[in-house]
Amino acid sequence: CPITGLEVALTDLQSSWNNVRHHTEEISSNRLLVRRGQAFNITLYFRNRAFQPGLDNIIFVTETGPLPDLPKGTRAVFSLAGHRGPSPWIASLQTIGASSLEVSLCAPPVAAVGRYLLKVHIRSLQGPVTAYQLGEFILLFNPWCPEDAVYLESEPQRQEYVMNDYGFIYQGNKNWIRPCPWNYGQFEENIIDICLELLDKSLNFQIDPATDCALRGSPVYISRVVCAMINSNDDSGVLNGNWGENYSDGTNPAEWMGSVAILKQWHATGCQPVRYGQCWVFAAVTCTVMRCLGIPTRVITNFNSGHDTDGNLIIDEYYDNTGRILENKKKDSVWNFHVWNECWMARNDLPPGFGGWQVLDATPQETSNGLYCCGPASVRAIKEGEVDLNYDTAFAFSMVNADCMAWLVFGGKEQKLHQDTNTVGNFISTKSIQSDERDDITENYKYEEGSLQERQVFLKALQKLKAGRFPGSLRAESQPRSVPLSDSPRSLATPSLQPSDVVQVSLKFQLLDSPNMGQDIRFVLLALNMSPQLKDLRVNLSAQSLLHDGSPLLPFWQDTAFITLSPEEAKTYPCKITYSQYSQYLSTDKLIRISALGEEKNSPEKILVNKIITLAYPSIVINVLGAAIVNQPLSIQVVFSNPLSEQVEDCVLTVEGSGLFRRQQRVLIGVLKPHHRASLTLETIPFKSGQRQIQANLRSNKFKDIKGYRNVYINFGL
Repeated sequence: CPITGLEVALTDLQSSWNNVRHHTEEISSNRLLVRRGQAFNITLYFRNRAFQPGLDNIIFVTETGPLPDLPKGTRAVFSLAGHRGPSPWIASLQTIGASSLEVSLCAPPVAAVGRYLLKVHIRSLQGPVTAYQLGEFILLFNPWCPEDAVYLESEPQRQEYVMNDYGFIYQGNKNWIRPCPWNYGQFEENIIDICLELLDKSLNFQIDPATDCALRGSPVYISRVVCAMINSNDDSGVLNGNWGENYSDGTNPAEWMGSVAILKQWHATGCQPVRYGQCWVFAAVTCTVMRCLGIPTRVITNFNSGHDTDGNLIIDEYYDNTGRILENKKKDSVWNFHVWNECWMARNDLPPGFGGWQVLDATPQETSNGLYCCGPASVRAIKEGEVDLNYDTAFAFSMVNADCMAWLVFGGKEQKLHQDTNTVGNFISTKSIQSDERDDITENYKYEEGSLQERQVFLKALQKLKAGRFPGSLRAESQPRSVPLSDSPRSLATPSLQPSDVVQVSLKFQLLDSPNMGQDIRFVLLALNMSPQLKDLRVNLSAQSLLHDGSPLLPFWQDTAFITLSPEEAKTYPCKITYSQYSQYLSTDKLIRISALGEEKNSPEKILVNKIITLAYPSIVINVLGAAIVNQPLSIQVVFSNPLSEQVEDCVLTVEGSGLFRRQQRVLIGVLKPHHRASLTLETIPFKSGQRQIQANLRSNKFKDIKGYRNVYINFGL
């Protein structure tokens, strides 16, 4: 009897089995999600007979994007024959059944990531070709594959930087670093679809979808697209930035504690930017998207982060004679802390040795090639001062290396107070691998402060900056001011004398107890005479609130101290700022800067000292009641209190946690009396096993971000 054509009745994409092997089972078990450079198996079931090698010719076709194209690599055609065809995609025979065929397919480790269509063409002998659509799959980057540009050798690092769906973002100030818990939730329902939608909303895709999809195999390209799409400055990006004090038409950035709510809101509103974000929110959402796509990513905090807008590596700060900082005319500033990402990838576009961790900063500060996007900049290039390497390495270098120049402004004149070479770029921090500790990674970014190597790198970077304005560097239009030689940043000789060395008096602030919100702030000014002469000092003291980006608000406390010091004598001057004095002047950042400007009777030199205080809240306490088992009811007790000695209203408690809650839980609490402590119990049914985290936030009309977290291990059950 004549051979009939082979007919496909059914396809099993083996999603559950493949996804476990491709580390995507957390995303889904009923849709196929695979990683490039790694084989996955599918089974074809035939309606009429068994597959016969030599008789039946099976050709697979994969397509991605709206305009699949063979030369561009967004369409592939490859056969089940034993020999390698021209396509880098591979199909190989696994097992032949009575009416089925199991095949192993493998995408090349450079394939574009995204949503793919899988088709098959079958030809039996000389008969007609029949074509079938077998289904869809999503292809992701593969940090487990040595040939992939994002390959990361260490399994604990892969678990932390790709698979972990919670973490900590470090905030506060360099003297008081505190972890803020965050729910990345990169494997939650629909997040992968929202990440792919984000790529399709980018300007690159809108202008030229065919080329954009073809470039999606490059982690360097993807990271630039994601970075530009997280802020809404050029496109319908995810977040609107707001560094003011009015968030009434959106959410205060300090209230967020996870990326899932933000990404889902962006998607649900037809890609309207979500209000509002600041640096840690931009970085956290970037981390979620990058981990979801398979690029190892971590969140980095830089304390005292430089924002040098004119590319001369000097940040100027201006003070008046009461010691208060003035609104900067040039917009240079030192941010109390700034948060960005590092993504792990090879950099074949750079000289050898600059792969590995790359800085990616989605906070809209400066444009890069016309878009608000910063990076990827090689961390190694930053450390070595190679500021001309792509992308935006000069800007990243200045965030951790700029010098600070303080100026006194009076009577229309400016007097140089001092230059500080080690203010900027301190305690660069990230969460440790598989632990809740903080890792200090400052040495990845710079040689030891004051070392010869550090000065040489600084001068090398400055020379390169002056030599040429390269593309993707700082704003090309603002030329660096010419700096007279005597004031040139950091010659290799000894550092310039500070005013305190000239006057031979040292001033320093010291807190007497940890500053808690709702309580008085008690501190002393320590004055030490280092000379053999008597010193008569007049010291102007002031306190003002700061916004997170370093912008000052008006002073709300001032004092003048007259201190007489015998030779080599030390004295303390006690100070107190009461809660009623500071309460209505605080921004959500809870930052107070205290300053002292001291002058000696017979000397023109002035000494400036300041200290930044972050006011702390008591944490929310979360207790897990009983054993945590998948698909079994679990009770969670949340204990919170009003830290203030006044009544607060409009209290809302928000609780979330990937794998524990399918959506954010919001409880309206209403009024909390002064110092009142309350607790409530929430019921949930955990749906994922393993190490998880619960995050909670309490907001009211007087405070926005009392936080708490609890790690919980969820057992698999029977």
